[in-house]
Amino acid sequence: MMRWMTAAIATAGLVLAACVTINVYFPEAAAEKAADRIIEDVWGPEGKGQEQSSLPRGPAEVLLAAARGALDLVIPAANAQADLNVSTPAVRKLTASMESRHGQLAKYYDAGAVGLTANGLIEIRDANAVPLAERNAVRQLVADENGDRDALYREIAAANSHAEWENDIRKTFAERWIAKARAGWWYQDAAGRWVQK
Repeated sequence: MMRWMTAAIATAGLVLAACVTINVYFPEAAAEKAADRIIEDVWGPEGKGQEQSSLPRGPAEVLLAAARGALDLVIPAANAQADLNVSTPAVRKLTASMESRHGQLAKYYDAGAVGLTANGLIEIRDANAVPLAERNAVRQLVADENGDRDALYREIAAANSHAEWENDIRKTFAERWIAKARAGWWYQDAAGRWVQK
């Protein structure tokens, strides 16, 4: 009996240790949460309601959510380390710059002239949808937005002392920009084809 209990305790210890070491890797859920927060700051709440609800629907999903919750209670340190720092002065400055520019870009998203790329940037998708007199201004808006987006992804990685996360952060943001986009906006799918949401 004593051997069985010792083996059970050792196994439980290994399982808990394995759970804690997961946080060495890129915290994807925390990155999605941070991206959603920044996107709402930039675009405003108008994107709300565009994506499917993430609430569990079936009995199996409810059980899985409950199991995740129980694991979070047993291993609280795992979640504490997963938060990303997106509150640095540089991140706030970039977010504010993007927010002030969004008012000018929104009509071009709505017209289908500008779309979201698969790599977390934006691009002029249809120059003919932009009046000739506005084309240079739109090119400059797109260039400024892409400069801020590149700097944002780099800054979030640096602020969290993981420069190697920059590509993962970019990928996460690319997915979340598209998920949060308004109906009717254009985006590139993984194959690089333009698709209207």
